[in-house]
This record gives sequence, C-alpha cells and structure tokens, in this order.
Amino acid sequence: MMKTLLMGIAAALLGLLGYASTRPDSFSIERSTTVQAPPEKIYPLLADFRRWNAWSPWDRQDPAMKRHFSGALSGQGAVYAWEGNQHVGSGRMEIRSARPVSSVDIQLDLLAPFEARNIASFTLVPEAGATAVTWTMSGPMPFLSKVMSLFVSMDRMVGPDFETGLANLKAAAEQ
Repeated sequence: MMKTLLMGIAAALLGLLGYASTRPDSFSIERSTTVQAPPEKIYPLLADFRRWNAWSPWDRQDPAMKRHFSGALSGQGAVYAWEGNQHVGSGRMEIRSARPVSSVDIQLDLLAPFEARNIASFTLVPEAGATAVTWTMSGPMPFLSKVMSLFVSMDRMVGPDFETGLANLKAAAEQ
C-alpha cells in the first residue's frame, strides 16, 4: 500500500516536472496607462533613478530601503542599486538606452529574494494632449521559474506592482 502511494506521488511529481519543461523559455509582462501630460514631463521621472521615489511602488513598500546611485546622473549609464526588506529584495538597475521623451530601457538584475536578469522598458507615445505610457519587463524562464509558474504566474505576481507604479507615475506627472 505504502509502495503504491509513493509510486503515485513520484509519478505525479515527474508528470509535473515534465509539464513544467514544456513551458515557454521566456516571459513578458506589460501594463499601460494614459497620462494627461506631455512626454517631456514624464520622461525625467523615468530616466533619473533619483526621481523614482515619486512613483515607484517598491519605494513605498520599504521606505527604509538603502539606495545607491552611481554612473550618469540620468539617462544611459545611470545606475541604481538597492537593498530592502523581503518585499523589495535587493538588486541593481542600469539604464542601457534612453531616447529622450520616447523610451528608457533598463537592465534589471535582481539578487534577492531570487536571482534574475531581466529587461524593463518604458515607452512614451504622444496622444492628443496626453501620453500613452507602456511598462514592460521580459526575461528568461529557467527551469525552476517554469516550475514556480505552474503555481503563480509572473504576470499575477508583478503585474499589480506595475499597475500601482503607473498610477503613481500618472499622479506625479499630472501635478
């Protein structure tokens, strides 16, 4: 009886791991909003990490977070590293590309609570007196992430933070 139960558990576990191996090798999360402000007013909030505290959802989850800025003051080459509580973890971001008033591309390296190397991007598109802002994040899905994604999706885990961040960005830019 015990042997049959253990074999059943092992078969289920192997099936789960086999299914996880068929999951995509990468992920992408995207959220958008419309801000009633020109791109010229929004872009500095994105291209200068020192201004992220005005809108970043993670800064509000850990006000005691340690922040370290280096590299360029803003735009390409600007670097932001942080160490925070269990909600924000620790990591480093570097602006890899910045096209004034149209986009910012960031290399995002998470160190804790888990390691990940992702790309975050912001695009700004003018629309009749407003700006469409899109925030995306994409990256590889190693096997362990594929297994975790069977129980909780990256979109459901990070998407609400993107929505909060975009709402905060909208409020900051529309002031």
